[in-house]
Amino acid sequence: MLRYTVVQGGLGLLAVRRACVLSRFAHSAPKSEYRPIKKVMVANRGEIAIRVFRACTELGIRTVAVYSEQDTGQMHRQKADEAYLIGKGLPPVAAYLHIPDIIKVAKDNNVDAIHPGYGFLSERADFAQACTDAGVMFVGPSPETVRKMGDKVEARTLAINAGVPVVPGTDSPISSLQEAQAFAQTYGFPIIFKAAYGGGGRGMRVVREYEELEENYQRAYSEALTAFGNGALFIEKFIEKPRHIEVQILGDKYGNVIHLYERDCSIQRRHQKVVEIAPAFQLDPHLRDRLHADAVNLARQVGYENAGTVEFLVDKHGKHYFIEVNSRLQVEHTVTEEITDVDLVHAQLHVCEGRSLPQLGLKQDKIRVNGCAIQCRVTTEDPARGFQPDTGRIEVFRSGEGMGIRLDSASAFQGAVISPHYDSLLVKVIASGKDLPTASSKMSRALAEFRVRGVKTNIPFLQNVLSNNQFLHSTVDTQFIDENQELFNLKPTQNRAQKLLHYLGHVMVNGPTTPIPVKAKPSSTDPVVPPVTMGEPPVGFRDVLLRDGPEGFAKAVRAHQGLLLMDTTFRDAHQSLLATRVRTHDLKKISPFVSHNFSNLYSLENWGGATFDVAMRFLSECPWKRLQELRALIPNVPFQMLLRGANAVGYTNYPDNAVFKFCEVAKENGMDIFRVFDSLNYLPNMLLGMEAAGAAGGVVEAAISYTGDVSDPMRQKYSLDYYVKLADELVKAGTHILCIKDMAGLLKPEASKLLVGALRDRFPDVPIHVHTHDTAGAGVAAMLACAEAGADVVDVAVDSMAGMTSQPSMGAIVACTKGTKLDTGIALDKVFDYSEYWEVARGLYAPFDCTATMKSGNADVYENEIPGGQYTNLHFQAHSMGLGNKFKEVKKAYAEANKLLGDLIKVTPSSKIVGDLAQFMVQNNLSRAEVEERADELSFPLSVVEFLQGYIGIPHGGFPEPFRSKVELERGKTLHIKALALGDLNKAGQREVFFELNGQLRSVLVKDTVAMKEMKFHPKAQKSIKGQVGAPMPGKVLEVKVEVGSKVEKGQPLCVLSAMKMETVVNSPVAGIVKAVHVTADASLEGDDLILEIEE
Repeated sequence: MLRYTVVQGGLGLLAVRRACVLSRFAHSAPKSEYRPIKKVMVANRGEIAIRVFRACTELGIRTVAVYSEQDTGQMHRQKADEAYLIGKGLPPVAAYLHIPDIIKVAKDNNVDAIHPGYGFLSERADFAQACTDAGVMFVGPSPETVRKMGDKVEARTLAINAGVPVVPGTDSPISSLQEAQAFAQTYGFPIIFKAAYGGGGRGMRVVREYEELEENYQRAYSEALTAFGNGALFIEKFIEKPRHIEVQILGDKYGNVIHLYERDCSIQRRHQKVVEIAPAFQLDPHLRDRLHADAVNLARQVGYENAGTVEFLVDKHGKHYFIEVNSRLQVEHTVTEEITDVDLVHAQLHVCEGRSLPQLGLKQDKIRVNGCAIQCRVTTEDPARGFQPDTGRIEVFRSGEGMGIRLDSASAFQGAVISPHYDSLLVKVIASGKDLPTASSKMSRALAEFRVRGVKTNIPFLQNVLSNNQFLHSTVDTQFIDENQELFNLKPTQNRAQKLLHYLGHVMVNGPTTPIPVKAKPSSTDPVVPPVTMGEPPVGFRDVLLRDGPEGFAKAVRAHQGLLLMDTTFRDAHQSLLATRVRTHDLKKISPFVSHNFSNLYSLENWGGATFDVAMRFLSECPWKRLQELRALIPNVPFQMLLRGANAVGYTNYPDNAVFKFCEVAKENGMDIFRVFDSLNYLPNMLLGMEAAGAAGGVVEAAISYTGDVSDPMRQKYSLDYYVKLADELVKAGTHILCIKDMAGLLKPEASKLLVGALRDRFPDVPIHVHTHDTAGAGVAAMLACAEAGADVVDVAVDSMAGMTSQPSMGAIVACTKGTKLDTGIALDKVFDYSEYWEVARGLYAPFDCTATMKSGNADVYENEIPGGQYTNLHFQAHSMGLGNKFKEVKKAYAEANKLLGDLIKVTPSSKIVGDLAQFMVQNNLSRAEVEERADELSFPLSVVEFLQGYIGIPHGGFPEPFRSKVELERGKTLHIKALALGDLNKAGQREVFFELNGQLRSVLVKDTVAMKEMKFHPKAQKSIKGQVGAPMPGKVLEVKVEVGSKVEKGQPLCVLSAMKMETVVNSPVAGIVKAVHVTADASLEGDDLILEIEE
């Protein structure tokens, strides 16, 4: 009972205290009707609408959004409790200017108050009056005050009456061009047009010469009319290089007016503020006091209530001039909130309800500045193209956040569509700190964290502003951007992930594309298979292998009388000549003939990395099925494959168990001999492959990759001693066969004798196999020299698939050795039949045939050392990259790239690395010296960077220095990508492709090239055709100033475009006669859409 009494007493004391407080408020403020606001509509869109909604939610007020037909997907309508369509059938901007619709929605839905935001109707007295007449509170000054302040001429008169200095200008809005001309004659140039009923840079144009007067008058009038519904203008003398300082004011219904200090808005572009700072940096204290006093006095004189801004220009002598009052909330109000800790929107709503500033605790002596705040307006504009607005879909959006950062945004999210209809503002970034340098560093850090893909933004430009010494340590004026052109030295973004997704999406939508530089068509004639003997094929070396195992097989090879051949026709020959495009179908047809007539072949090479790559990417075949089917058709001849050591048949190192399992499954499916090599002769990688092949029960053929020239005493990096020592290690490791892999065809006859002779002397019992290419045309001579020096096996290809970058001719070797101790035992007439089949079959692959781009072998391979298997592919790649006419330069660059990388052994994948660097050099017109000098700033191909990181092993002699140390070896960046789905075709001929990237949903829009052929689109201007004039940006055509047959001068206005409420005049690039006009007024255009054609 006692406890209950105490509680009752406590409640009683609280009630008394609250009554006393209310009584004190009643005595301290004039009596006024207090009308609580329960529901607020925002007659605006975008981030300002969301800003007001958030404030309302904090105060327990229900919110209502309005939106145009073009804004159905905008975030502001989703953030409100209720949302209603306005301006049905009206243009995008006109919808938000349609007062009857807005008032109707407010009345129909019991709205208590309307907040106008900024822009649109925010400074229209007729709108404020319409709200009052409808019994709806207007969150802002009274209609009469809006009228006075919105009419810049009347506001100017009031300022003069209040003793505030003003800039010379017209006393009332002008109504004609003649009045503008008269003012200019009186005061001289420069002058400035300003919209009489709005701000934000709309309807504002500086005129410096008489010749510019008429065009700028028309543009200013049109912009003002579009943005504010009234094209009235007034003129002022333009003050050169002033600071733009504005004072935030706040008044109530009882005559109380305070200021919340000032903001420096001097960093502007086309009169649009870009960066705002509060308080103004290095502002003279006496000048600051005068600005505050003038702003408050002017507001008191007109009985100003609610939030507003008094704007001034400060010239280089420290004199200030009143320019206008913005009777609304400003875009940059955020920085004032950050330094004063006053929520301006809360204050607006409370004042509108009837509360006084003292009741809200807002007294001038209690308002203090705390630190510094900066606002950057991140817009979808391209600084590199004169800040042209960019439109499109945001594919990626990641913001910068953290301590001291505030973000106010609306359309900033992945998937948002940026249209040309409204302002280009994407997000406002506000940074706060104890002083300007601290706030600047936080802002710089936040901007660096942003990732916006799909549309261009001004972020790189803003980053340059924030790092500018004048900005950080001195004062700036309104000419700051124009006078600091280094601000436009923009650092390009890498955008690697999105580029990769676009590529993958293109492949998913349109299929893989291999650019073919020729128009050759496949032959319509199918090859005829030569007659094949009935019954089982003769016994071959595979029978020896199956009976005696790998060791017995090796002994049989070494004991064989005569020269053995390996036929590469089934793989390396068509890789070198036909880009590996030969189908299993054509291989199977000739297989029985090979089995019956070439049973004494050492092996048939038919499998390798390129087989996997092309079969799966281009032929839609299974390489394993190919192996199984060929094995069934050729049971007596050993199959040989290439195994790239630890890389298996790929382009990177795989886990050991994966390599072992691969070899095991390959052996089970019919593979016999594993030719193991490493592109750098890196022994650890080779030993892994040898061990895996041996464990699978296969024949281990360790290959020494050959480069250089052992017969040249001047080239001793890869000397005879180097190769012999490497062979020692391979034989010690247990190789069954020793192979020399001369992938570029560099082994000359004399070098053949030296190398093979030395190996034969060193290893008398180990079979030696030599692989080469015939690029220079000396392949037959070199292979015969190898055989004479003691080689047991050499590589050949059937005659019609031999020569050039392929292997030496089978027929030539067979004929040259016939009747000698090296006799191959192969019937020459069977070689002819075999060759005839392939001669016709080759015609089926004409579009891929190397003879389309090269007509013969070339001895320059001794200089550039391009591997035969790569030579043709490199030629095709050069054509596809637009370097077809520069292949000679590509070959020279290949030699230079090789030297840059330290003179590598060049075979897949090291040959690809050299080729990538060579094409990079030619494409960017770089010499070897320039690459070395600029290595720390160039963005090298990924293959080059990964090589220098040691991804494929350590090259003989180590990595090239100082080149390697200068290249940025970026580590720790891995992209995990999963393809999810493919969308339907949209009206623009695109499909949306969905991915998961590093765990996050991403999507890209990809043009469906097949579907687009059946769709009609506006033609694009061809930049290569001088008289074609294209749209410089997406937008709407306001006016076409010429017609077909018009004579135009260079620089003459042709048409006017409107984008994001700003107007752009498209001028003629040449003098001539208008040949065709492709647009009409009100037409919507995309960037580069063809406007008209001019004939010089």
